This record gives sequence, structure tokens and C-alpha cells, in this order.
Amino acid sequence: MTLIYPVEHCRTMADVRRNIDALDERIVALVAERSGYVAQAARIKQNADQVHDQARIDFIVDRVTAMARAQGAPEAVLEAAYRAMIAAFIEFERGEFKRLRQEA
Repeated sequence: MTLIYPVEHCRTMADVRRNIDALDERIVALVAERSGYVAQAARIKQNADQVHDQARIDFIVDRVTAMARAQGAPEAVLEAAYRAMIAAFIEFERGEFKRLRQEA
């Protein structure tokens, strides 16, 4: 399986860690950006029952596992990571939904 995004050949664990640390900076920035959209979803949704949308969760998981497959990434890792991230974002969105309605 060939990765679409080839990784740097590392000679030491320091090289591996340096590259992972750089990726983590990018990943955290993207998750922060995603959280801004989740916060907007909490503002836009009219009913707390809309926060957990199983059809949307299934769509996202199917989409990212297909993307992982196409890009040579481990599908099981992406599925587990996204399921955990989505679950955490659902709790975040529930909190935002409640907070926004208490402030009004």
C-alpha cells in the first residue's frame, strides 16, 4: 500500500518525534477549527434531540474510512479516532446548546 502523502525517512526516534510533534500542531489547529463549526451547529439547531444525529455520524465514519483507504492510512485507526472525536464533540455541542439557551 502506497501512502499518498509520503513520510520523511527517519533515522532516529528524535526524527520520528519531531515529525509527529509537527503533525500534532496541525491536527490540533484543525480540531480547534472544527470545534468552531460544532459550536455554530449548537447555535443553529433548534432542538437538543438534533445534537446526536446517528445518520450523520455513520456518514462521517464511512467517508473518513473511505478516505483512509484511498490514502493508504489505517482505516481502523481513523474509524476509532473519529468515533471518539465525534462522541467528545457531541458532549461539547450539548454543553454549548445548553449554555446558549441559558444566556438568552
